[in-house]
Amino acid sequence: MELELQKRIASWGQLGAELKQIVSQDPLPDDFEAFLRTVESKNGWFTREQVLHALNAWTAELQADSLKSWLRPYAVKTVAPKTIAVIAAGNIPLVGLHDALSVLMSGHKLQIKLSSSDPLLLPFLFDRLIAIEPAWADFIEVRKDAVRDYDAVIATGSDNTARYFSHYFKDKPHIIRKNRNSVAVLSGDESEAELSGLANDIFRYYGLGCRSVSKLFVPEGYDFDKIFKAVYPWKHLLAHKKYENNYDYNKAVFLMSQFDFLENGFFMIKEDASMASPIASVFYETYSNTAALEQKLDEQKEQIQCIVGGDSYANAIPFGKSQQPGLSDYADGVDTLDFLLKL
Repeated sequence: MELELQKRIASWGQLGAELKQIVSQDPLPDDFEAFLRTVESKNGWFTREQVLHALNAWTAELQADSLKSWLRPYAVKTVAPKTIAVIAAGNIPLVGLHDALSVLMSGHKLQIKLSSSDPLLLPFLFDRLIAIEPAWADFIEVRKDAVRDYDAVIATGSDNTARYFSHYFKDKPHIIRKNRNSVAVLSGDESEAELSGLANDIFRYYGLGCRSVSKLFVPEGYDFDKIFKAVYPWKHLLAHKKYENNYDYNKAVFLMSQFDFLENGFFMIKEDASMASPIASVFYETYSNTAALEQKLDEQKEQIQCIVGGDSYANAIPFGKSQQPGLSDYADGVDTLDFLLKL
């Protein structure tokens, strides 16, 4: 069975339109508000604000024109559908949607094992998609237990689970993703608007995403008061119990370890060579030579999801845009659609 490309695009575009209609209402429909409360009850990090942000971001991508532009460079042909197992992450809302969309747009069948951290959002979208185009029911299988009878695998996890995935799925074509973090390169001349954007890059989704900035590279003698001023509007995160607990715990660890760090009551900045910082903090390193910094980042590129910066740093994502990936911004720089179309 094959679902022609035009119908695939049209149905996903209609899904995007329906989502936009729902999330743009004020107040939101009662049944949708109840759904958001249920989502948060399953995962305290998936607050109403964060889930709505993720849904709004996806409504911008799930438009027929956006989907056509994404697919245009590829030779999307009629194929005998293969079954693609997707082992989804659950660190931020809807993080597995891009893989699911890629599988289904390529003409293959999706067999998805949801993360226990995000068990509701994708089925919600799949149900609406099938209501729009019933033929999708033959292409989507949501698994509560282990995947089986698949032809290829896309799996996302920690460095530890990635080693397990690489061994377990070694006999099948696969994409295995590991831990990555995002960094920001500052010149010291950033505007208030740019630093406000950087604050969003740090705090959106509580810093739990691979595109969340967890490490800063700053010139020697950098004035961190600029960053503390820029992040102040995010102080409301301290009202979120899970964030508050992480802040208190990580601050206690820093203090007991006698680390030097800066803080403002809800956020900490610490000099550290590591890429991954704990929740409610970022690490930083200083630099004096841009060429040497570029070489250092190139040497560590396997640990980096994206680089945020201004015009002074080539190929950097603009400040404030790290959490707004487009359809062609593939995780780990691996072209998922190309992989699927070549199976």
